[in-house]
Amino acid sequence: MNTVLFSHSDCIRHVTPRGHPERVERLERLEDVFAESKFSAIKRLDAPLCEIDRITLAHPQNYIDQIQNMEPAHGFAYLDADTSMSKGSWNAARRAVGAIVKAVDMVFDGSAQNAFCAVRPPGHHAEKSRAMGFCLFGTVAIGALHAIEKHDLERVAILDFDVHHGNGTSHILWDERRVMFASTHEMPLYPGSGYESEKGSFDQIINKPLGTSTGGVEFREAVNSIVDQMDKYEPELIIISAGFDAHYDDPLASLRLDEEDFYWATKCLKDLAHTHCKDRLISSLEGGYSILGLTTSVSAHLKALME
Repeated sequence: MNTVLFSHSDCIRHVTPRGHPERVERLERLEDVFAESKFSAIKRLDAPLCEIDRITLAHPQNYIDQIQNMEPAHGFAYLDADTSMSKGSWNAARRAVGAIVKAVDMVFDGSAQNAFCAVRPPGHHAEKSRAMGFCLFGTVAIGALHAIEKHDLERVAILDFDVHHGNGTSHILWDERRVMFASTHEMPLYPGSGYESEKGSFDQIINKPLGTSTGGVEFREAVNSIVDQMDKYEPELIIISAGFDAHYDDPLASLRLDEEDFYWATKCLKDLAHTHCKDRLISSLEGGYSILGLTTSVSAHLKALME
């Protein structure tokens, strides 16, 4: 399996305030995972800076300008109580978008079968004109819209298994009939959205909320239900919003998943991509704030992508 791993040192230059869970250490510790011999066969590439016209697929220009202008020369600029920028955040966010755009192009030109984008800041809480939940731009939504525009796709499927509902992805894609967006997430929990009744303009959005302390059995039942619907949908590309904060060790939530659950979910989507997408599967990092949970889960995720 030809797996490509995107990352960039600019993503470490996005610094958050002391004590913030979405911190530089997350990527620094993942670099230790990527250096393990079992991942030596993975092709590593620098995430490119995206062109601004890729961001405008999901966000209006005035919002993009606002984000660029908010970057401080020193200290932090706060976009909301949880979401801030430092010097370097603008390029980090452009690298995150650039990674998924390049990954899409590579799986369609045949130079990769699947890809993992180890980038930050995350993206799935960013709405069309609103930064929130540590997120500036809707990375995964942009990847799907880029695939539709450049590669003439009619059916893209996204699974978001972050413990928090991907409200931003849902908001951006609410009226997009060519994207099926599915999410498993803890409820009640931030951001307070993700009810099963939220279906999108074309019934193309699937929410599977999971109760507090839910474990792997219920999670796997929810993913199986989503995969059954995606199988009928016959996607041409599958994208994963890969948040690992549903891990039992994560400090921000209360689900009880472990790395084997993430390995299993990745394999399910990989098998579906083999059936419908000529193996085209792309994953982009979202949450995961326990270093133990993040590193063991990303290791399992990569293992599944490589097999």
